[in-house]
Amino acid sequence: MFKNAVQIFEIFGFKLKVDPSWLLIAALIVWSLSTSYFPQVLPGLSGSFYTVLGIVAMLGMFASLILHELSHSLIARSHGLGVGGITLFIFGGVAELEEEPHDPKSEFQIAIAGPLMSLLLAGFFNIASSLSGGGPDASIAGAVFGYLALINLVLAVFNLFPAFPLDGGRMLRAVIWGVTGDLLRATRISSRIGTFFGLFLMVSGALAVFGGQGVGGFWQILIGFFILNASSGSYQNLLIKAALRGKTARVLMSETVWTVASDATISELVDDVMLRHGVSFVPVLSGERLLGYADIAGARSVDRADWATKQVQEITVPLGPDNSVAPDAPLEAVFKSLATAARRKLLVVQGDQLLGVISLSDLTHHLALQQELGPKIRSQS
Repeated sequence: MFKNAVQIFEIFGFKLKVDPSWLLIAALIVWSLSTSYFPQVLPGLSGSFYTVLGIVAMLGMFASLILHELSHSLIARSHGLGVGGITLFIFGGVAELEEEPHDPKSEFQIAIAGPLMSLLLAGFFNIASSLSGGGPDASIAGAVFGYLALINLVLAVFNLFPAFPLDGGRMLRAVIWGVTGDLLRATRISSRIGTFFGLFLMVSGALAVFGGQGVGGFWQILIGFFILNASSGSYQNLLIKAALRGKTARVLMSETVWTVASDATISELVDDVMLRHGVSFVPVLSGERLLGYADIAGARSVDRADWATKQVQEITVPLGPDNSVAPDAPLEAVFKSLATAARRKLLVVQGDQLLGVISLSDLTHHLALQQELGPKIRSQS
């Protein structure tokens, strides 16, 4: 999801990463605080000092987001779930769970941990602001703590809205899941609320822009668009997992595969296999042993005039873990590999023996049929 995220440090065994998009929101926060908030609550100071205060407050918000997501991650770990790391990006932060919670109770506890942490931080910073001299005649420390109290309260309240994938939406999903025993139904309901909430934010944001509120309205549109896509995407991902759960590569692989001998010429590969049978991905064999595969890109890498003399082995992509899969590999893992890699087909192998080929189109066709049949997911506990 965050291919360009950079790891900055590790905390409690979780990798903390920052996506470049976070720099935009960080800059906007510093600009807003240094030109609006701090000049209002602390009049009479220099512009450079306001900028320094903006940076300090932004770093405080940065730490608050980390603690919010860290609370999710620690509770998830306590329930035996893997966490890929914590990533901060333009819309906040996300704890990257490697799998869905196993039961409604763990789902609810993981979801509520973040807002509870934000509320705790809001209370702490509010007390700190009062002790440091907050209010109309705020001190410098009081103004910074006052901002952090407010932003953590906003973060908690916003995340408690029952719209998936916000924390409140996950809590709602956990409740519906617990009552019905149907995870798919629970996700569908909470995702639809998330979709409506996202549309509401986008429409109200557009009205705000037309009403002259500028950046605030535009930002609201972006947040609404993110929630809209995340809510529908989460439901679709669950449908995919439902359709593929418990199945292996052997189930969907094509056993009828056109192959070519490694000592055949490239002309024979192109004319007798690719063009004759309409295939672009051809496993290469040496006797009964699978060496790898040849494709159109490999053939085109050789001058056409040399096709009649050069052998297929010269353009063979060697068999390896990036282009092959075992027959008992879970289809979920196969789908993930095919969906994220440039190659849309995998060799299904046992040792160095070719059993078949599985493609992304095989999986998508299976998913389409399964979705028409209406899969149901019951409690995974």
